[in-house]
This record gives sequence, structure tokens and C-alpha cells, in this order.
Amino acid sequence: MIDIPADATVHHLLIESRSVPTYCCLINDTELDDGLSWYHDIYHFLRLGAYPEAATTKDKRALRQLVAQFMICGETLYRRSTDGMLLLCLDRTSADRVMREVHVGVYGPHMGGHMLARKIMRTGYFWLTMETDCYQFVQRCLECQVQEDLIHVPPSELHALTSLWPFSVRGIDIIGKISPKSSIGHEFILVAIDYLTKWMEAASYARLTSSRVAGFIRSHIIYRYEVPHELILDRGVHFIAEVDILVQRYGIRHHRSSAYRPQTNRAVEAANKNIKRILRKLIETSQDWSEKLPFALWAYRTSFCTSIGATPYSLVYDMEARFDQLNLLDESRLRAADHVCAYQRKMACAFKKRVKPKPLQIGDLVLKVIRGLIRDPRGKFRPNWSGPYFIRELTPEGAAWLMDLDGNLFSEPTNVDRLKRYYV
Repeated sequence: MIDIPADATVHHLLIESRSVPTYCCLINDTELDDGLSWYHDIYHFLRLGAYPEAATTKDKRALRQLVAQFMICGETLYRRSTDGMLLLCLDRTSADRVMREVHVGVYGPHMGGHMLARKIMRTGYFWLTMETDCYQFVQRCLECQVQEDLIHVPPSELHALTSLWPFSVRGIDIIGKISPKSSIGHEFILVAIDYLTKWMEAASYARLTSSRVAGFIRSHIIYRYEVPHELILDRGVHFIAEVDILVQRYGIRHHRSSAYRPQTNRAVEAANKNIKRILRKLIETSQDWSEKLPFALWAYRTSFCTSIGATPYSLVYDMEARFDQLNLLDESRLRAADHVCAYQRKMACAFKKRVKPKPLQIGDLVLKVIRGLIRDPRGKFRPNWSGPYFIRELTPEGAAWLMDLDGNLFSEPTNVDRLKRYYV
């Protein structure tokens, strides 16, 4: 503690705190404080040779070094560029007008921030925070935001789905329409996979409706094995109506993946890929794939699966090709469950390296990726993003519930990797 005499006059120190360094501030920030342009001290020194009143020795030395790049012609301040060109120095109002004209004017190609700054300099203009201001201007441009390329960097960590008991969790998906049709007119393959053993069931159909999906669940899953605790489906029209009635009747927990989010049901998506690869190698003609489907299933079930460290057949029947190992069944299944967890940790660690977090918060304005077969008169020139929307709720798993500007709520959540911040 410092003792201060009672009769001493203590002057308060006023300290301005900024969230970013001063050199990162926009031109607006640097000119709003005292109402003077950024080049006022430079112009004053070149015209009168006088320093600012509160300048220290260090400030004076920095000013002398800085003004060497500037000159006054008539009453106008210019900056000398490295190629000898004189660049007209602009204040805040003029800089905003030039950025808008060059970026969105008649000849404005909506270029990025760096290219915008370079083009303005080639046009013959300059201000001290040109590149930062150009980046911020482009960031707030509505046309640039909705037409920006889609984002492929994951914004959140991988949340792996797993099961610790055989046939407890099933994922179901559809392959199709398949062209050409099979010899019996089938165009679809309905695939179901167990999340622990990776045991796959599949059947082909000419037409696929919710009643046929419900029949597949009964005949290929419930009647053959047991009632699963959970089913993971996407939001297709084939998985509503009678499927909803079926899962309610048997008390099955029903999870729907987000729209255009195949990563949610990654296990069955990987199974689809494997089945298609096996079928391509088995078929003799392009129309006998439905006849080869049972052989493809057998090949898949008896093949070593990296994610579980065993074959699906061995985990279900506890034997490999006629070698009975009944006493080792529990050990094999526990080892498979442990292998699944270890494999998922490995995949999550690799996935985490590519994660680029998005600092989105409730109440933020965002744009949403336009996906799917949406008819739009603009065709190829349709924007990649729609919005803006408000974030109403965020989940720990990386999903967001949205609301439009009129207060209408979205009926389905959207993964944050389909969103990006909207700047105004």
C-alpha cells in the first residue's frame, strides 16, 4: 500500500481498453475518437513542420519516419508507392465510397478483401488501414456471403455412436434408385446394420414405401433376432407413417438424423459403400445385381471388419468357418466392444485435427447452406446460402435450432457445419 497525504490532489488516469490492438482497428474506429482524419498529423507536419501537442520523443521519431512516404501536392496529401506512383490519401467517407464503388459498382466483380485493396491501390487511392477495412467490407457484403463457397472444415468434434450389446442399436438406410434395374425390376436396396457386431441385413425392392420398410423391420430384424432398443433412420418419406406406428407399438427409441447429414448414420453409410463395392465385383451383367445380393451379404458378414477387429459372423454365431468357439462368445463380444471404443477414439482424434470451431452463440445471425433438389429459376446461379436466421438454441452435439426474421421456428435442427455467421 502507498500512503497518500490527505491534502494531496490525485488525478484520475483514464485508460481506454480495446478488444483488439489499435493497428487492427478499422478506419472508422480511428477517426471517431477526435473527429480528425487518420492523416491529420502527417499533413500538419508536412505543411507546418509542427508535431502534435502531446507527442513524446518516441512519437516524434516515428512521425518523422512515417512522413518520408508522403508528400503534399497543392492542398492534397499523397503517398508514394513502391513503384513510384502517387496514391491519393482518403478520409473515412471517401474510403467507404471507393470501397463500395470498386467492389459492387458497375465494374465490381465482388473480389476478396486482399484483391480489393490491391485494386484500389492500382486505381490510385490509399489510407492507412486499407487492407483491414477491405476485408471487413467484403465480410459484410450480402452477395458475397450468400454466394460464398461451401464450408468443408468440421466445426465440432466427432460424436461417435456405439452399442455395448448385440442387436441393441440398428441403423437403416436405402441404396437407390439403382440404374439399370435388376432382371426382376428391382431398383432399391434396403440395408440395416447392427452397431456392435456390424451384422448386415439387406433386401431389394422394385418400389419402396413406408409399409415395406415396416415389413422389412419386422421380418429381417424383430422376428429373426429381437426387438432393438434404438433405430437410427434419416428423414426420408420411406421412414414415416407405418414405420412410426411400428416403433411405437414395440417401444423402440426412434432417432432421426439431420437432413443431408450422412455422418449421423455413418455405420450404415459405410455398409452401403461396402455392399456396392462387393456387388460391382460379383455381377456378371449389369442387371443381375439383385441375384448376387445374398452372396454379397455372405461375403461381407464373413470378412474381417477393421472397426470391430473381427468378422460380423464370428460375433453373432461365435464361430469362424466351422471352428466352434462357443465358450469364447462373451470374451469375443467384449473384445469387440472394446475394439469399437478404441477405434472410435482413434477416429475421433484424427477427426479433431481437422476441426475448426465456429464460435456461434444463441441469438447470432447465421446463413444456412442450401442443399437438396430445390427448384430455383436462377439455376446454376442460385446462391449457396440462404438467410439470415437467428440461432434459437444450441445443443452440445453441434446442432442448432433456427428461427427466421419473422419469428417462425424451424421444425428440424441444423448441424453447425451447415451454418456460417452473417455479418451486417
